[in-house]
Amino acid sequence: MQVTSPDDRWAWEEIDLGAVRRNTHAFKQIIGSRVQLMCAVKADAYGHGAVACTKAMHSAGATQFAVATVAEGVELRQAGIEWPILMLNQCPVESIDTLLENDIMPSIYEVEFALAYGERAAALNKVGKYHLAVDTGMTRIGVTPQDAVEFRQTIDFHRGLECAGTFTHFATADAPGDWDFELQANRFAETVQALRDARLETGLVHCDNTPGTVLHPKQHFDMCRAGIGLYGLHPADTTRGRIQLEPVMSVRARVIRTTYPQVGAGVGYGATWRVPARGMQVATVPVGYADGLARDLSNRMEVLVNGRRMQQVGRICMDQFMFAVPVNTARTYQPVSPVGVGDYVTIIGRDGDDEITADDMAAARNTINYEVTCDFGLRLEKIYV
Repeated sequence: MQVTSPDDRWAWEEIDLGAVRRNTHAFKQIIGSRVQLMCAVKADAYGHGAVACTKAMHSAGATQFAVATVAEGVELRQAGIEWPILMLNQCPVESIDTLLENDIMPSIYEVEFALAYGERAAALNKVGKYHLAVDTGMTRIGVTPQDAVEFRQTIDFHRGLECAGTFTHFATADAPGDWDFELQANRFAETVQALRDARLETGLVHCDNTPGTVLHPKQHFDMCRAGIGLYGLHPADTTRGRIQLEPVMSVRARVIRTTYPQVGAGVGYGATWRVPARGMQVATVPVGYADGLARDLSNRMEVLVNGRRMQQVGRICMDQFMFAVPVNTARTYQPVSPVGVGDYVTIIGRDGDDEITADDMAAARNTINYEVTCDFGLRLEKIYV
């Protein structure tokens, strides 16, 4: 395996920006030229690196970007990114100046925040753009459909405010034929029409997330918000076969120590795994739960080394884990060649003809691929290829 590893630590994420561009282009092909694509790059682009991914997505046709916090938006602006940024939430009023200074649009659903935002914008001789969030059934954020028109009429007198968009978020877009999805979609369409009937500007209308974009083209409206799919991962089995995606993230490391413990020797905290036979090699890798490798995978996961699967053994530590290599053991193990310090280890990704995916790890953890990639993005250095 020919890769470049960091000089200061033999553990890293490998991010394929070419795959980011191809995935973005795949979504653009689905929605067509008349519909804009907003890319969710919150949580450091789901652990993939927000700045680099934003630039790659824009080069492939994305026009707007979504974050979850003020700091995430500021990071993009400080990196020289000038395209529209929507924060998918309201923030404390104390952050309003930062929003306006950095041209970050908040989602709005409370009158008090909207008026404070408009007042400050007007005082700075600016116009505070925002997107109206509508709660059609997710029960998370937003004004209710029955209150949307009155809400807008309450704040629209303010010269410091401009509605740049109206949106909702689907809870069950990955389930074709789902009753709750249909209910949300109808509520949203009716809300948009009610706003227009009241001669209120809606701005860009958007509601489809990754599964919605793939499965529900009737809901594309003016813009779609893609998220996990941009990083080559499917939100559900229902989207597989409907769009071709390439995984963007690999997680790799290099062996930092090898040893041949005695039979019965314990490995790791609590000695939850003991050497079962002579000739068993144990190798240490500098990745742990502080890097996103969940501790509850201890003794339940495999890694790829030189194209072969090896069993992780012992409890996963904060900064390291170990795996076993049956070099010259009893017949119950198939002997393999020993590993050496510096050998490459693939935790997620492809090595030779085999691959371990974020979906594999998510299944083992009883979670979703979103959480897996976000966790790995916490501390590992990113190498872009």
